[in-house]
Amino acid sequence: MRIISGKYRGRAITPPRNLRARPTTDFAKENLFNVLGNIVDFGACDVLDLFAGTGSISYEFASRGARSVTAVEINPVHWNFIRQTAAQLAIESFYPVKANVFLYLKSCSKQFDLIFSDAPYDLEGSEGVVGQVLDGQLLRPGGIFIFEHSKKADFSSRPEFWQLRSYGSVQFSFFKK
Repeated sequence: MRIISGKYRGRAITPPRNLRARPTTDFAKENLFNVLGNIVDFGACDVLDLFAGTGSISYEFASRGARSVTAVEINPVHWNFIRQTAAQLAIESFYPVKANVFLYLKSCSKQFDLIFSDAPYDLEGSEGVVGQVLDGQLLRPGGIFIFEHSKKADFSSRPEFWQLRSYGSVQFSFFKK
């Protein structure tokens, strides 16, 4: 796994073998950030990364100069890896949060410009995050929410649905508030 662009471009991130995350592929991540680079000003974004896993997406946002990045991960091994990697890279305004995403979304009072969620595809109820984010007050007006999912899911009936991007087996549904 590597950081694709920005301040930390080319840095290899080597998670320990006991991490059970399914990181977004470099191919899908690169294409996602190519799209985002044309529609957002990273330096003006407060970003929330849900189900952060290895932190790969969080590091990309930080590398591109996001104003702040909050990475939420419940697994203590994953959370510790994210925390240590952010410290090694000396990333400022990076906030690893060890929490259950569903409970975090209910209690968080901060608002974000961009929210990314990469829930495990087999996690029961993971699609509920879409409703929690879009029906709640977490996303600032004009903000973007990106939900990574398998080909089985379809969110096009939501009024906030904006577009779908597909990269192999990885699907990104984009929503605008």
